Amino acid sequence: MSETEKQPHPEMEFDSSREETAKTEEQEGKAPPSPEELQLLLEDARSKADDHWNQVLRLQAELENLRKRNLRELENAHKYALEKFVQELLPVKDSLEMGVAAATEEAGESVARLREGTELTLKMLQGVLEKFGVKEIDPEGEPFDPELHQAMSAVPSEEAEPNTVLTVMQKGYLLNDRLIRPAMVVVTKQGS
Repeated sequence: MSETEKQPHPEMEFDSSREETAKTEEQEGKAPPSPEELQLLLEDARSKADDHWNQVLRLQAELENLRKRNLRELENAHKYALEKFVQELLPVKDSLEMGVAAATEEAGESVARLREGTELTLKMLQGVLEKFGVKEIDPEGEPFDPELHQAMSAVPSEEAEPNTVLTVMQKGYLLNDRLIRPAMVVVTKQGS
């Protein structure tokens, strides 16, 4: 047998599958669907396909609207992230302005009042900073920590152990336990 004789012709396969379908339908006791029934099934399938396509289009539009809304909200979050912080700082600025105005009006006894006003303003500022998660780093007398401190110089000292913070030149700050500014410090080294 040659190669072409072994393989059945595609039309013959189709005819044989049609015959098999007809035989199984006869065995089950069903008649093949009429053209009208097939037309109704086709229209029903087209209707369902149209409904699904409309659902897909609506979902795509909804996703696009959601994406745009999230983008807009993210922009506003970046734009107004410091709004509460600024609202809390404004009374501190007002207090400083009143202190400057009081210092220029009365020269005699204003030094004591200016000092008192400045101390109160400093407390207000410290309260605002703490409210927003800002912690002060004031490590005088503590062991040197390179993660939180920046050594400006090292001086020999007989009184303190080596690598101890002797003087804080500028305080450091943490924002929600993240270093914003290291404390500038003078540390001790072994005396010579």
